[in-house]
Amino acid sequence: MNNDHEHPTLWIKENKSVSLSGKRIVLAVTGSIAAVRVVELARELIRNGADVHAVMTDAAKHILHPDALHYATGHDVISNITGDVEHVAFCGSLGCADLLLIAPATANTIGKIANGIDDTSVTTFATTALGSNIPVIVVPSMHGSMYDHPAVASNIDRLKEWGIVLIGPEMEEGVAKITSNDQIVLEVERILTTADLVGIKLLITSGATAEPIDPIRIITNRSSGKTGRHIALEAYRRGADVTIIHQGNLGIDGIHEIFVETAEEMIDATLDELENGYDIVISAAAISDYTIDTSSSKIKSGLDIVLELRPNRKLIHLVREAYPDMTLVGFKAEAGTNHDELIKRAGDTLEKSRLDLIVANEVSKGGIGTDDNDVYLIASGELPPQRVTGDKRLIACKLLDRVGEILDHKRTN
Repeated sequence: MNNDHEHPTLWIKENKSVSLSGKRIVLAVTGSIAAVRVVELARELIRNGADVHAVMTDAAKHILHPDALHYATGHDVISNITGDVEHVAFCGSLGCADLLLIAPATANTIGKIANGIDDTSVTTFATTALGSNIPVIVVPSMHGSMYDHPAVASNIDRLKEWGIVLIGPEMEEGVAKITSNDQIVLEVERILTTADLVGIKLLITSGATAEPIDPIRIITNRSSGKTGRHIALEAYRRGADVTIIHQGNLGIDGIHEIFVETAEEMIDATLDELENGYDIVISAAAISDYTIDTSSSKIKSGLDIVLELRPNRKLIHLVREAYPDMTLVGFKAEAGTNHDELIKRAGDTLEKSRLDLIVANEVSKGGIGTDDNDVYLIASGELPPQRVTGDKRLIACKLLDRVGEILDHKRTN
């Protein structure tokens, strides 16, 4: 039963995750047309557990009515500084805010913040937050010609020098557009959630590979890559330097992506990339076990043909041979096995391949291409097997928790 005095917007709180639970975010809105985007941005922050309070400039009120932000956040909107000294209550040295998020930020507001000018509600909040060492994120949005002005570029550089995080913009149709809500929420999570992987370089292989039969046809498998993508995102939230090698496209600034198609391309790309120095490899990809000599022309339809397959190299074996001290995580998918046999086979692979951790699941019961899964995390050493059932974001969280325990054990032994 919802509290009679709770705003209905807050009923969506933590519907997506608890990554921002207990965090209070001030969402500061300025007079860009992109202000229409922040209603959904506020609600996405709330879905991940945040408590969001909005402050807006007079110019922003020409774009977005304060009632819309009241609806979006579930709290009264601050448009003027009153005797309640709202800027100090939220962003002062004893304030209750964990983060000031200025989205969208116009060239005008960016210039004022960079030059210490304080004449709007938003710049007053920014001045106070910077003086109190409260984290500040700025999300620019303006016409491209404004963004290319040398003074704007200089002002943005100054904000970066002060430790302010700049997100975007995305250049499109001559406009420096506000970046996606997914990117903004992810950066907020990176700043406000547990940073237990800061300083760690992590490489992930993800999704299916495809072996060409001819220029049109391929041999592949049902892997969607969802687990690998969630691992990459969760590792990034926790502060890691993340690279993902896959066929997909995350499109997240800050996560390095290497695009491959075949098993050989994935294996070669992984071994080449590891020369840059990594701490952890998580081999979540369903790399094709077999490949084939590709026909240079399309095979005619209606013919009986025989395809001669040959085995591919095993990536985890190559990585372990080249990097004996690397923290290495593998995956084991079985079909038609019971619980005991699944655990036994995964344990055998763990030992044979000298893995630090293996993720095992019985795919005939689901998990391939779905949003959730039922897996076992089986580690080398004394850590007991851990069963995790739920959505793949939860599985990514629990997997990285276990990786953190393994790293801690290695540091102390």
